Amino acid sequence: MSNKTRVGIVGASGYAGEELVRLLTRHPGVELTCATSRQYAGQTIGSLFPRYRECQVCFIEPSPEAIAEKADIAFMATPHCVAAEYAGPLLQKGVKIIDISADFRLRDPAVYEKYYKKVHPAPELIKQAVYGLPERNGDKIRNSSLIACPGCYPTSILLPGTVLLEAGLVRTDAIEAISLSGVTGAGRKVDLQYIFPECNESIRPYAVTGHRHLPEIEQELALAAGVPSVTLNFIPHLIPVNRGIHSTILFYAKEGCSAEAALAALHKAYDGKPFVRILAPGELADTKHVTMTNVCEIGCAFDARTNRLIVSSVIDNITKGAAGQAVQCMNLMCGFDETMGLI
Repeated sequence: MSNKTRVGIVGASGYAGEELVRLLTRHPGVELTCATSRQYAGQTIGSLFPRYRECQVCFIEPSPEAIAEKADIAFMATPHCVAAEYAGPLLQKGVKIIDISADFRLRDPAVYEKYYKKVHPAPELIKQAVYGLPERNGDKIRNSSLIACPGCYPTSILLPGTVLLEAGLVRTDAIEAISLSGVTGAGRKVDLQYIFPECNESIRPYAVTGHRHLPEIEQELALAAGVPSVTLNFIPHLIPVNRGIHSTILFYAKEGCSAEAALAALHKAYDGKPFVRILAPGELADTKHVTMTNVCEIGCAFDARTNRLIVSSVIDNITKGAAGQAVQCMNLMCGFDETMGLI
């Protein structure tokens, strides 16, 4: 019998689920033993994703009992409000949860209801959840049974932004984040606005006010700054690439802020962290350097004319923005090397 950790993917048929299959089937410390999908129940993972033909794990109908029977850790790659319904029963059965959805990211159930238009199914579990940004919450993740993985846009903004606010280099008001994402960020679904002829040769903003990721970003930036709240304009765009996010984040500088000071603070925070790459002075980030990796790449510039620090941050939205970061959290939870299965 294998002594590897048994892992399951709840909602394995989407893009994040497929990426989890890619990472977990090659991970030396775990065995993928369970995958759920109502639509594909009875079919093998290899039949749905032919590049993994050798994976003969069959999709099953989702239920806490069936999942707990097969897995020690469950990755929740489900729509919002679904993970929260499964979390309680699975935790009671001793299964650890790594949630890629938004169900446990927000600390206030009322804010969740406002942005996700649903009453939170398990508000009593929110305090138990650890925000799964490993570079900032690694010790808490190691000792947790319920991880709330950050959203893809928030990851690209929070990795640099929390450090700069914590260091006192930038102001907490009038922050602007202009983010560009590949179309996989919309999920694996058939929708006119995401089909090739509509996306190709097109760059367009969407949800420029009230985007669901906005309160998550403001929540974590405020915690880092040690203030009750911060204000942020978050302006996402859809761009005609499959994977990748580029976030340009503009902060008003405090006295003493410069590109050099910002880079020094980022180096202090992330040197030795395997999945954050701080660029040299004068360099800005490029998505082509991080796609299909779990790396966040960060560069800075300072505009003395407007007194603004300009941060350039890139990730792969499916890897560091979802499945890869989830596996990174799992590695910490299991006591594995943080990079196992990711490099």
